[in-house]
Amino acid sequence: MSSPELLDIARSVAATAREGEQVEAYVVRTRETDVEVFDGAVESLTTASVEGIGIRVIAGQRQGLAWAGSLAPDVIDESLKEARDNAGFGEPDEWYGLASPAEVDGFEAPALDLWREELASVPTEEKVRIALELERATKAADPRIRNVESASYGDALSESALANSLGVESNTRRTTCSASAVALADDGSGTQSGYGFVAGRTLSDLDLDSIPRDAAIRACRLLGAKPVPGRRIAVILDPLVTRSVLGILSTAFNGESMLKGRSLFAGRSGEKVAAPFVQLIDDPTDARALGASQYDGDGIPTRRNALIVDGVMQGFLHNVYTGRRSGEGTTASATRGLGSTPGVGVRALRLEPGPRTPEAIMSRAGEALYVQSVSGLHSGTNPISGDFSVGADGLMVRDGVFAEPVREITIASTLQRMLLDITDIGSDLTFLPGAVAGMTVLIGEMTMSGA
Repeated sequence: MSSPELLDIARSVAATAREGEQVEAYVVRTRETDVEVFDGAVESLTTASVEGIGIRVIAGQRQGLAWAGSLAPDVIDESLKEARDNAGFGEPDEWYGLASPAEVDGFEAPALDLWREELASVPTEEKVRIALELERATKAADPRIRNVESASYGDALSESALANSLGVESNTRRTTCSASAVALADDGSGTQSGYGFVAGRTLSDLDLDSIPRDAAIRACRLLGAKPVPGRRIAVILDPLVTRSVLGILSTAFNGESMLKGRSLFAGRSGEKVAAPFVQLIDDPTDARALGASQYDGDGIPTRRNALIVDGVMQGFLHNVYTGRRSGEGTTASATRGLGSTPGVGVRALRLEPGPRTPEAIMSRAGEALYVQSVSGLHSGTNPISGDFSVGADGLMVRDGVFAEPVREITIASTLQRMLLDITDIGSDLTFLPGAVAGMTVLIGEMTMSGA
């Protein structure tokens, strides 16, 4: 079943709307494969195909939702009946309402090519072979590699369609794939780990040879790591660490969080919140981003949303509900699953890259701490107050090169201060699985606690 056929199903459900009622159907078809290997054998192999429908009914300022993992006509009819019943028991909310043509007017869906047909024909045996070869090659990448914690391959082919009784429709499909390995190195000084990963839309996008090399380099350069005395120091974030920090920060730009008073940026639109050269953008119209999409979860055409421009906060992300309730309008930032109503979230968040390579940033940093990985990010970061204190492993940087490796340290600041203290952003924009991209970032000063 192709996405045009999914749209036909959604239209047929939306057409059943009664007087005084709004009906929306969200139809999804996905096929996913995940392979994990360990010690030369397949540890887990999951292949799953899902077809389903989520139906929303709004009547009398009440909302009902029902969903089913089947597209059989009788199942769809029963789900529609259940959604209507649920709407009768819902709490009234004056802001409930489906996306209207007026909210679509003036916006055209971006022309994005996110589907690679050839990924659908890759046999499962080849995917298993890739994961097994990644593990073998990672073990062989350096004599100090003692084992491989994990080696994996995964892909997804996703299609969806939405139609509502007000006339709003959307139709999307995309493919993604990724592979990774985590190497464990030991030279007698203790075990250290390092990762390698790649992601793209089809197998030919993946530089599989880089995974063992990167995993071995990252693990081996941490050998002999020790705690160091605490002090204030410049901090360089690895692209994967930057991605994780931005992921936490993204909740502060969420319209739902703002309306609940749970955003550290509430009431700060138009204020300086970052260094003057910082641009923070959520751009699902950028086909390079694996989270790119032509439409959001409300069926609205996506658009580029600038959250920080020249260090100044521009506003929040909204879906139809939060946009109406806040009076700011939707930013086409609705996200959803099959069995949920639309929420708000980023799809392709990134900092605008700067002109310098990671090596050039290291040369300009003086003495600094390069943070390769962090721990306790969610427990050590408060996206409401902005408090930030996490465990870190990495390397000292002196004279533009890596010096001694360090471990069992803590880096601390606040998210607000970190944005203001950004002194350089790398040119190494790295698109990763998920909704956030990474790059090297230099923060002028943070507190490092160690020995």
